[in-house]
Amino acid sequence: MSTPYFRFKQFTIYHDRCAMKVGTDGVLLGCWAKPSHVPCTILDVGTGSGLIARMLMQRFPEAKVEGIDIDEAAVEQAKENMRAGSIYLSRLQEWNPGYEYDLIVSNPPYFQNSLKNPDKGREMARHTDSLSYEELLSHSARLLTMHGQLAIILPADAEQEICTLAAQHSLYLTHVTRVYSKENKPARRVLLQFEKSDYRAIDISVVEDTLVLEDDKGGRSRPYQELAKDFYL
Repeated sequence: MSTPYFRFKQFTIYHDRCAMKVGTDGVLLGCWAKPSHVPCTILDVGTGSGLIARMLMQRFPEAKVEGIDIDEAAVEQAKENMRAGSIYLSRLQEWNPGYEYDLIVSNPPYFQNSLKNPDKGREMARHTDSLSYEELLSHSARLLTMHGQLAIILPADAEQEICTLAAQHSLYLTHVTRVYSKENKPARRVLLQFEKSDYRAIDISVVEDTLVLEDDKGGRSRPYQELAKDFYL
């Protein structure tokens, strides 16, 4: 039986009522995403257990952090895990708080054209039927302030598709980190941060870097340890 919680340095995340458990993808995004300024407003789309929202609260204590999810059980557990901040039961497509966000983060559904999981909760969490890439980008653009940021983590092979779609909604790539499980292996994930802009500057620069998760002994690599040093025990 799996443990119903995951303990970090400053907080514990219970995830036994959530379809998707605490995992590396969420931790990476929670460590990596960064608003352009603080204090700020942050929205975690598909918050699940509230992991990413809770990490951002620790990193940016002056920020107003909110989360939304379509899974009622996950929303209730995320509220308990957060203990502060606001978690709501809502689809992104219907979310309209009456103000805009400086940073939107999401570890979104990413299985397309694959067999559905018989577990309905995991199916909603993992398949893009509930939130397509197009919907994620268009509604993020709707909710972001001008020059606001969108940070997401996806399978590496989705990078080009997402960047093409994002530009159609005036979201332009500013930072990409390609994530490798081991050296000499293909990238498995990609962290992408976009900025909303009404024009694309000719001299816009994109920061590109890489992160290898495992060292040659199978443990966490030094760069991964450095990135997550404020969270992992």
